[in-house]
Amino acid sequence: MTSGLRTRLLMMLIPPVVALALLSAWLDYRAAASVALEQDQRLAALVPLLADSLLSPGNRQTDSPVFLLAPAIARFLESPATSSIAIIDESGRLVHGEEWLVGQAPDTTEAVFENAEHDGVTWRIVRQRQASVLGNVVIVLADASDPRQQWRRNIVLKALLPNLVLAALAVFAVRWTVQRALKPLLDLRDALERRSPRDLTAFDARGSPDEVRPLVESLNRLLGLVNAQAESQRRFIGDAAHQLRTPLASLQAQVEAWAQAADSQTPPRQTIELPTQQVHKLQDATRRTSQLASQLLALSRADAHAIAAQPMRPVELKELCASLLEVHLDAAAAKQIDLGLDAEPVQAWGHEWLLRELLANLVDNAVKYTPPRGTVTIRCGQRDGRPFLEVEDDGPGVPPDQRAQVTQRFYRMSGTQGEGNGLGLAIADEIARAHGGQLELDSGAHGRGLKVTLLLAG
Repeated sequence: MTSGLRTRLLMMLIPPVVALALLSAWLDYRAAASVALEQDQRLAALVPLLADSLLSPGNRQTDSPVFLLAPAIARFLESPATSSIAIIDESGRLVHGEEWLVGQAPDTTEAVFENAEHDGVTWRIVRQRQASVLGNVVIVLADASDPRQQWRRNIVLKALLPNLVLAALAVFAVRWTVQRALKPLLDLRDALERRSPRDLTAFDARGSPDEVRPLVESLNRLLGLVNAQAESQRRFIGDAAHQLRTPLASLQAQVEAWAQAADSQTPPRQTIELPTQQVHKLQDATRRTSQLASQLLALSRADAHAIAAQPMRPVELKELCASLLEVHLDAAAAKQIDLGLDAEPVQAWGHEWLLRELLANLVDNAVKYTPPRGTVTIRCGQRDGRPFLEVEDDGPGVPPDQRAQVTQRFYRMSGTQGEGNGLGLAIADEIARAHGGQLELDSGAHGRGLKVTLLLAG
């Protein structure tokens, strides 16, 4: 998780550090070169002063010329260990000064600089042709205190080496800093690796840095969704096992009773006669088991956490209501119930198959619990600028104190007539929450029956 991020950070931080170290070395070089250039200019300025210091040649050819040294030349010659001069005539003969300074005369009148080694000392030497009382001569000045030469001797110790050491230390400091900065991510990774698949508890985001806290909070939200979905699955499996036990036991008891009756006959017969009542009981148990399995499957598919990532599409609610009216028309006619439709053309965003399941459960419940010759109405339209679905009946209704409980799974009010599993409203409520809404339960017209409404997003 952090190898790529660490590499990117190091690649972004280390090159500037190295570049700054090289810049510092270059500035040191420029500073030394500037001092050396000033020294060259000082030496070049002394050359005409030395030529002007010649007053006359000696009385004899072997005598030294007579000097009246300028103050600057006198100061220059105060340290014989680091300064030396030579005067050479046009024939190349040394007139005055050090023999080792005799060399090739310049071709022009411009000052010529060079470096030379003598007695283990590096000298900075300047040569220039000058006019004097001796005629045209070559003036030579040598300086062993040249800062350029000192810098060249000490460049590794005084410039490059300190900068390289600082660059190396900076690289290690940057690496350590990046490692420390990424420690929360590494700790988060280690914590995730140590967790068991069953541990979905949230991480503590308060101890995380500001940059890492959004990641931890997003991870906690994901863990919460996964935990809610896992809990929903566990609850669904437990509820399904519990509810299927009764009808399956009834079916098993009926079949075993018939098998015992067949085995007890003497002699055994290939067929047995069953009372009509027992056949009807088996039919009811089979129908109830099939209905329960269908509702459990619908409840599992309608789980709000499971379908949250599925995209919603426009749904024509009037067409949906009309199709459900046709499906339940026969069941309503069998009880002489007036099943009506009060629908306006309206479109809502949602999952059509889930809204169909929701409306089917609401209409099925209304038809099932409304007494004969009652009324059930399916509605859709707009209310307060939002599309809605609604089913109203004039049946027994739900007391206000139990309306929050009837949407719970497998809850049935005491004294409820007819067969049911207590899943119809639970499925509808799950689908409503998947669409970002909630079922609204209220009394029907004139305070009778039940009216169930769902407001949707347009």
